[in-house]
Amino acid sequence: MAKVSSEFITEIATRGFIHQATDLNKLDKILSQSKPITGYIGFDCTAKSLHVGSLIQIMLLRWFQKFGHRPIVLLGGGTSLVGDPSGKDESRKLINREIINENSKNLRKVFQKFINFDGMSNNALLLNNEDWLTKLSYIDFLRDYGKHFSVNRMLNFDSVKLRLDRKHNLSFLEFNYMILQAFDFLELSRRYDCILQMGGSDQWGNIVNGVELSRRVSATSGDNKELFGLTSPLITTAGGNKMGKTEKGAVWLDSDFYSPWEYWQFWRNTSDQDVTRFLKLFTEIDITEIKKLESLKGEELNDAKKILANSATTLLHGKENATESENTAKNIFEDKNVQDYLPTIYIDLKEIDKKISILDLFVINNSLLSSKNEARRLIRGGGAKINNQSIKDENLVIDKSFFSSNFIVLSAGKKRHIKISLKK
Repeated sequence: MAKVSSEFITEIATRGFIHQATDLNKLDKILSQSKPITGYIGFDCTAKSLHVGSLIQIMLLRWFQKFGHRPIVLLGGGTSLVGDPSGKDESRKLINREIINENSKNLRKVFQKFINFDGMSNNALLLNNEDWLTKLSYIDFLRDYGKHFSVNRMLNFDSVKLRLDRKHNLSFLEFNYMILQAFDFLELSRRYDCILQMGGSDQWGNIVNGVELSRRVSATSGDNKELFGLTSPLITTAGGNKMGKTEKGAVWLDSDFYSPWEYWQFWRNTSDQDVTRFLKLFTEIDITEIKKLESLKGEELNDAKKILANSATTLLHGKENATESENTAKNIFEDKNVQDYLPTIYIDLKEIDKKISILDLFVINNSLLSSKNEARRLIRGGGAKINNQSIKDENLVIDKSFFSSNFIVLSAGKKRHIKISLKK
C-alpha cells in the first residue's frame, strides 16, 4: 500500500481495520478531497441483537462519520429471508418476516449508541433492503442483471468454495445471496450516491460482486460510476477463539441479553496479548496514548485492561454504567459490601419452599453458567462458592436457611458473581 493521505484511511490503517480493498489508493485519493462520500455496511436481521463480533464493523462506520463522511446502516430485511452462506458449513435456518421485522427494530437501538442519525450535516441513514428486494420481478431481474454474473467466478468465492470443498450442501437459495447483496450496492449507488461498501473479510466475494456489477451496468449505460470495497480482518483472540464467543455464549451488544457489568468484565478479562490490539480497534483512545499503555508489563497491564473495559463500555452503555461496573469490580475484589454492587436475579419464595438444587441456581437465566455439566465441573474444580464459602457437594439443595439476609451471593471463580434475592 502506497502512503495514504486521507484522515479516514490513515486512522483505520493505523488501528488495524484494513484487510483488503478493491483500489485503496484511488479510494484514499477520493477521500482526501473536500467533498464527503457515502459508504455502507449491511447487517442481516437473524437475531434480536448483534454481538461483539459485529463491533468492528460498527466502529468502522463510527470512524467514517467522525471524519465527515455519511454512513449508511443497511438492515437486511430482504437478504435475511435468504440467508448468508458466508462462513457457514450448513444452511441457516429460515426465519419468517415477523421475526425479521422484530429483530430489525431491536438492532436499531445498538446503532444509535455509536452513530448519529440526527443533528449533523452528515447524518447517518438507517435503511432496509426489504424496501427494494421484495419488490423485484424475478424474470425482469434475471434478464437485466443475471447476465452480468459468471457462475464460474461465483464458484471460486470463499463463501461458496469453502462449503463445496467440504462437500456440504449449498442450496440454490443461498447461492443467490451474493447476487442480492451485489444488487444492494448498485441500488444504494443509484439512490444515495453510495460508492463504498465495507464489511468483514468473509464478505469480500459479495462486495467484489457489487463493484463488478456496477462496472458492467455502467458500461452499458454510459454512467461510468466507480464503486469501492474495503474489508476488515476476522478478529480472533490470542487463544484462537472467534471474537465475542465465551464459555457463556455470545457477548451481546443489547443490555437485555448481556448486562453492562458483564460487558465490562468481558473487556477486563482480555488476555495480555490482545490488550493493545483491542484498544486500537474497539476504543477511540488516541494512538499515542495506546503506545504508552503498550509498554506496561506484568500487574501494570491490568491498568490498561481497565481502561479498555471503561472505554468500550462507555461507548455502548454510557459513562455511568462503565463507572458503576468498575466500582463493582473494586468492591468485589476488595470484598467490601459486595452485595450492594452485584447484578441481581429475583426468585420466588415459593421456589425455595420447594427447594432448588445448586446446579439449577448456577444456570438460572444463564447468568453465570450455561449448563449443569459446566456447574458440576466448576464445583469439582473448587471454583464454586455460595456466600463466599466453597461448595463441595454438587448435589447440594438450597432452602430458606441459606437466605438469612434475604439473598445469597453465588460465585463462579474469582471474577463472576451474582446476587440472588427472594421476592415474596
